[in-house]
Amino acid sequence: MSQKPKKFKTIIVALTGIVFLGILLSFELLNSCEVEHVSILSEIQTYEKTLEPEFCEKTVHKILDYNDKCEPYIEILDCG
Repeated sequence: MSQKPKKFKTIIVALTGIVFLGILLSFELLNSCEVEHVSILSEIQTYEKTLEPEFCEKTVHKILDYNDKCEPYIEILDCG
């Protein structure tokens, strides 16, 4: 009977480690330059359809942040 608690504890620790690793990997993928690039391109298309100045300003800030840390560079929108 003493084997069951040890096995159960080992399984819990292993599952916790796997979940923690999964969370770390998902955050890394969500913050990757490729995902951010696609997201910004989608926002640019949305802006071109709506031409909303506030949306443009938010998108420009995202582009500037992206261009500071990633390549290829995205051209800054003209919100005028």
